[in-house]
Amino acid sequence: MLPDSPGAVARYHRSMADISREDVLHVANLARLHLTDDEVDRMLTQLTNILSAVETLRDVDTSHVGPTASVIQLENVMREDVVRPGLSREAALANAPLRDDPFLRVPTVLEEGR
Repeated sequence: MLPDSPGAVARYHRSMADISREDVLHVANLARLHLTDDEVDRMLTQLTNILSAVETLRDVDTSHVGPTASVIQLENVMREDVVRPGLSREAALANAPLRDDPFLRVPTVLEEGR
């Protein structure tokens, strides 16, 4: 939805790359950023360059390009599941600090149910 004020509507109709110092200060204020004058100038230049690059994409004909979630042609990069033998009980409990053969003993966490 477009804002009601004429100045705000005009802002939507101008070129994307036409960003002003006031725009940078407004966005910095919204983001709660305290920028120095040098930082505002640098952001103005960088944002203008970014928006100019994005604006050039408007000229690209994408009518023949369908929606896509990924541009990589790989269909499945996962390997098949392979059943392998696991650890034996003795190997799994070999370094256990407390054992109650054939189980691992742990400190009591809850007093209920003892």
